[in-house]
Amino acid sequence: MEKRRLGNTGEMLSVVGFGGIVVMNVTPEEASQYVTAAVEERGVNYFDVAPTYGNAEERLGPALEPYRDDVFLACKTGKRTAEEAEAELHQSLDRLRTDHFDLYQLHAVKTDEDVETILGPSGALETFVKARDQGLVRYLGFSAHSEEAALALIDAFDFDTILFPINWVCWLKAGFGPRVIEAASAKDMGILALKTLAKRRWEEGEQRRWSKTWYSPVDTFEEARDAFRFTFSRPVTAGPSPGHFELLNWMCDAADQLVPLTSELELELAEKAEGLEPIFPQD
Repeated sequence: MEKRRLGNTGEMLSVVGFGGIVVMNVTPEEASQYVTAAVEERGVNYFDVAPTYGNAEERLGPALEPYRDDVFLACKTGKRTAEEAEAELHQSLDRLRTDHFDLYQLHAVKTDEDVETILGPSGALETFVKARDQGLVRYLGFSAHSEEAALALIDAFDFDTILFPINWVCWLKAGFGPRVIEAASAKDMGILALKTLAKRRWEEGEQRRWSKTWYSPVDTFEEARDAFRFTFSRPVTAGPSPGHFELLNWMCDAADQLVPLTSELELELAEKAEGLEPIFPQD
């Protein structure tokens, strides 16, 4: 699988990351099978997980243990204060059976209040810097679901990475993403893509084919291939998969067929996006 440089860290990541939700609510045996297949058969070396993903940390830790030295492991915390973030960091380290994370991220920053608390006295950023100094984490980053929150954090601190929705419908229909990509690229941050395979919001009462996604993802591999091609024609290093092993494999297959986006395909995707409701920005 193609690997790309993670900004100024110099790390080389597989363009497809293993999203931790893939192993949520599966058996330990299934978790081991999925991780082994991803590493040994597909060439995935980037794993991303968070405490909010149910029992994913408990499942991923043992499954990933044989490969820990050979992969880039990213984790997150949704806590905004230093004390709470420190407690959650140590809990995640224990669950994932590791003595450090390659990347530790603020999770799903959305509001001005989030940003102010994180950056303020006794905010989570204090724990992040302390953990880096102690060798518990190597790089610092954040994920955001708001352009304003993302831009504020980019301006306020020299984070190594950003994890942000870089999605064809959001970009082409709502203009969501370009400002953040430009600001992060200017600082040579590693750009990681959320929601590569997202398509639209679920409709009320709709029967859901995929139980682990809060949005409706693409319906076919052909759509997945085109969505992946759109995202990875931007200056994106890598992106974690949605929460099902089948969707992880669609992303891996799309990576195998990755070629530059043509103007014709971008126009076609823009026409398709017109009839869809983007999952971001949200009210």
